[in-house]
Parts: sequence; structure tokens; C-alpha cells
Amino acid sequence: MISVEEARSRILAMLKPAGTETVALAEAWNRVLAAPVAARLTQPPADVSAMDGYAVRAAEAVEGAWLRVVGAAPAGHPFAGSVGAGEAVRIFTGGLVPAGADGILLQEDAEAAEHRVLVRETVQPGRWIRRAGLDFTAGETLVAPGRRLTARDIGLAAASNHPWLTVHRRPRIGILATGDEIVLPGEPLPPGGIVSSNAHALAALVRAAGAEPLVLPIARDDTAAIGAAAEAARFCDLMVTTGGASVGEHDLVQQALGPRGFTLDFWKIAMRPGKPLIWGHLGETPLLGLPGNPVSALVCGVIFLWPALAVLAGLPPAAPPLRRAIAGADLPANDRREDYMRARLHQAPDGQWVATAANRQDSSMLRVLAESGALLRRTPHAPPLAAGAPVEVISLSDLGL
Repeated sequence: MISVEEARSRILAMLKPAGTETVALAEAWNRVLAAPVAARLTQPPADVSAMDGYAVRAAEAVEGAWLRVVGAAPAGHPFAGSVGAGEAVRIFTGGLVPAGADGILLQEDAEAAEHRVLVRETVQPGRWIRRAGLDFTAGETLVAPGRRLTARDIGLAAASNHPWLTVHRRPRIGILATGDEIVLPGEPLPPGGIVSSNAHALAALVRAAGAEPLVLPIARDDTAAIGAAAEAARFCDLMVTTGGASVGEHDLVQQALGPRGFTLDFWKIAMRPGKPLIWGHLGETPLLGLPGNPVSALVCGVIFLWPALAVLAGLPPAAPPLRRAIAGADLPANDRREDYMRARLHQAPDGQWVATAANRQDSSMLRVLAESGALLRRTPHAPPLAAGAPVEVISLSDLGL
């Protein structure tokens, strides 16, 4: 068996980002940028007023002085002339500062009377003026590639005059559930049958990561059926199977795919839940074989599939982020396998996060996983911990799960 860290590193090292495409700015949110966003203009393009008031010559705009108002400069309607001696121009936020002016007299510091204005507070040179290029200048790189675009990035790209952005294509992920015993939700249950949940849960995880799932029909425990289903996913950026990853008589994934060009990298990991896990390539298509146990499949999806989806989307390789917390209850010593315990996560009045592991950690119990907000990570051979001891958790809400 290999460690979780080694397994994840080997998976991520064999992946590369999906290709690129150009999309409308309105469709670019949450996509990973593939080409830099450089400013196509200078912002602001010229000196503008930061406040409503009067554009003046600061040397003349002293307390008690009267100035003659010779025009106005609303935003989008610049004053055509210049500010001369003893003059002022009515200006509004965003209006271009006219030639000759070097300060803004705030309207609350002025008293207007017909075509004149009384200065009630001396103006400082440059005060309340936003200089040209204060935000950015033409040609300056504003957003670098490899970043998942936020609403803030979209606003910046729009302000810098980009109607289109080049992003990585959403990875296409084939999902194949295997097993004679499973049926789709809503179908009649045969004797000994169970409802298939893995494909739906993993498809939701794939969507949460910004990729596109392709859920294939259930493949029965037959090498020909599994092989034929796998062939349908060869065009995907990654194929994910559930079930058939162990060594039992009906664990047929490796048997079915070997004759079709499957090469195995590894298939056992020192972790709980989820020891049996396949990683390799079906021809040119990476293949991740997850356990059939529903909790094991989803936990392995968080630990291995989520980081893989990030790399395919164009992000740097990384493990799921860990959050520091304290144990909400005593924890037993751990054995040689890295353990991901399902745990409730809440914030104490002092602001500290508290993770309380579920009393029952059976890997068949989806309800426990659904009610848990975190996976509490125990390293191999970790000693017993008392309540209040520091722990590390993966917050599932941080991943949108």
C-alpha cells in the first residue's frame, strides 16, 4: 500500500489541463483563465473628480474667497474650456477635471449664489482628484492565467474593456458505476439489490468543481459490459469508475480493461475509508477507479478526484485545503492507515472551529456523511487525543460539497 500523499502526487503528476476556448465575459465566471487579461485602456483615462463640488485653482480657493462659476463638468460631459483666474467649474463625481484646475472644492464646503460660489474651507492642491491611471494603465496585466475567475475578476476584465476571455475548457468526466446488485433510484429493487448513489454523488462533486459529468449506464459484473461502457468514455478528460476496484471474484474493472489497453499505476492506498483504489490509463484517457462502498467512493472523491479536477481545469496541483480546529470529543489512537473521520463542524463563541467525530464511522452510512460538515484527518499511528486538542479537517462546505 502507498500513502495518501504519494497516491495523490502520482495522480496529479499524470494530468494536464484541458484545452482552451474563448467565451463571452458573461460566461467566464468560475472558469480558469488560460491567457492573461491585459488592460486595453487606462482607467481613469484622465484626471477625474472623486466628489461633487467645484474644480478650482487651489491657490485662489482660500476660505472667504468668491469665485465665478463659468461652466459645468458632469460625468461624460467634459467642460470644453479651462479654469482661469478667479474662476470655478461646477463638477460632479467622475467628471473630467478641466484644464487649469488643480483641486476640488467640496459642495458641502461651498455656498452657491447665482453664478458665484463662496469658499468656506481652503482647498488643498490635488485633493479629491483621481489621477489618470490610478486604477490601471493600458497594457498592464490585471489577471494572470491559472486563476479561477471571481465576480471581482469579471468586473475588472469588463472595466479594462474585455468582452471575451480565453479560459480552459470545462473538463469532461465519464462516470461508470458497476455491479449486478445496483439499480437506479426509483427502479424496482431485486432481491439483494441496493439503490445506486455513487454516480449521482460523484456527478454533483464534478459539477461543484466546475467540470462536466457524463454519467454512463450501470455496467453489470461482466467484463464485456464493463469494457464496452469504458470505451464510450475514451473521449473524456478523465474516466471514473465505482466498484470492482478490489480483488474479489466480481471485482472486474482491471480484468475488463486490461485487454483494451489499460495500464495500472497503483491500486491500494493506506487510508480509511477507501483502501482499494485504481489509478492508471485506458489508452490516452486517465482512469480513477473508486471503491463501490458509497461513503468510501465519496471520501476518495474528495481526497483524489477533487484535486484531479482542479488540475484538469487549469489550476496548480494541490491537496484539498485543511482547516485547523479542535476536537469536540476524545479520539482513539489510529492504526497504520490515514483516517478521514466524518465529523460535525461548528464555530464556538470564541471563534474557534470545533470538529466532533461521529460516534459511528461505518463506511456504509451515507446519512452520517450527509450530516457531517467535515472530514477529520488522522495521520497514520496518530496517538489518542483528548477533547480540545488541535486537529486538522477538510471542510466540505469549503469545497461546495
